[in-house]
Amino acid sequence: MHDTDDGTQSRRFGLPTATALVMGNIIGGGIFLLPASVAPFGTVSLLAFGVLTIGAIALALVFGRLAERDPRTGGPYVYAREAFGDFAGFLSAWSYWTMTWVSNAALAVAGVGYFHFLTGVKPSTGADLTVALAFLWLPALANLAGTRWVGAVQMVSTVLKFLPLLFVAIVGIFFFDPKNLGPFTEGGGNWTGGLTASAAILLYSYVGVESASVSAGAVRNPERNVGRATVLGTIGSAVVYLLGTLAVFGSIPHDKLVKSTAPFSDAVDTMFGGHWGGTLIAAAAAISIFGALNGWTLMSAHSPYAAAKDGLFPAAFAKEKRGVPTFGVLAAAVLATGLTVINYTSGSGGVFNILVLVTTFSATVPYLLAAAAQVYFLLTGQGHKVNAGRMTRDMVLAVGAFAFSFWLVAGAGYAAVYQGVLFLFAGILVYVWMAGRRKAAEAADAAPAAAAEPVKESVSG
Repeated sequence: MHDTDDGTQSRRFGLPTATALVMGNIIGGGIFLLPASVAPFGTVSLLAFGVLTIGAIALALVFGRLAERDPRTGGPYVYAREAFGDFAGFLSAWSYWTMTWVSNAALAVAGVGYFHFLTGVKPSTGADLTVALAFLWLPALANLAGTRWVGAVQMVSTVLKFLPLLFVAIVGIFFFDPKNLGPFTEGGGNWTGGLTASAAILLYSYVGVESASVSAGAVRNPERNVGRATVLGTIGSAVVYLLGTLAVFGSIPHDKLVKSTAPFSDAVDTMFGGHWGGTLIAAAAAISIFGALNGWTLMSAHSPYAAAKDGLFPAAFAKEKRGVPTFGVLAAAVLATGLTVINYTSGSGGVFNILVLVTTFSATVPYLLAAAAQVYFLLTGQGHKVNAGRMTRDMVLAVGAFAFSFWLVAGAGYAAVYQGVLFLFAGILVYVWMAGRRKAAEAADAAPAAAAEPVKESVSG
């Protein structure tokens, strides 16, 4: 068993909390709009969701196998560096870290809309910025309080947000009417086109499957629990996604669903009448976003932690307090705060929209490298890393996970890939700086030893 630096096991997550971390990070606020977003393509979008779920589970299983082999904090970074060296590891860590704090800013902005719905407060720049910053800093403070608080917040928020979603998914079965589903493909066109178009919207629904492996150092018995939490969290999210979307499709007439701005709320109102569904779902969405911010703040601290330990990120990212890399939490919160302030004060969402595009690409780079690392380990037959009895199954899963990750890149769109690559390459300067400093330090350490070598020889002679 791998202890934390202070040797305290009681501060680490058990299997239930690690599973809640995965589920909470996968399901943010997007689920509450997804049915209406894909309804224009027809019910072929349900098929797309099913295909994506298979790919996500394959990726989860690969992360589980990799974590079983190497359960250190850092997840994708650790696997990429071990397989392909420092530069690949740095690109994985840099890309993932970028995605965490930029997406946190986006989540905070999304939470403001639900706050207005619940409170009736009229939108204004000052009030909106204050609420968005509260969404950012309250989870940051929970993280700074230690892993015990992070786990408690994650468990509570996950339960509170899933109850309404499960309610709609289960009760929706009794209100399901096949006539509401609409056509398989909108306009009777080619079903493959509808499948691809809807998949492009749904592709990022499963970002977060790696959450337990990134924070492996905060999980008790990581060799066992990280893999299980990854798979259980992904399957649990898939059940909520698929059943919830199907329930909404079957309870709201297709022509109304296409125009809906709050499909889950409309589904509840259709089932039971009245307008209380909107308040219920808005509250669940706000809690969902808060829980996702709690989990992603933890990811933003742990993703550069291992790289900092290896000298590829500034050393401050490796310092811990109460089991949490505190500098990583603060750095991510400050950077996300800067983006949020720009969003509300620049008068234009242009800069913010570009950076949000960066996250859609940045999330896929660590996935591709991790899946490729598993293929590499299997092909090279490294004895302690590969179980011969699982060779064929693991290779199929690894190739499937790579294909799924590649599909994520393709589905991101040209703009996302273009902006994402530029931001990824900007990190090369950081790598050069850190690598140069490390080499200089190694040379300085080697100099006294080299100077002392002739003295040793004369004494022995």
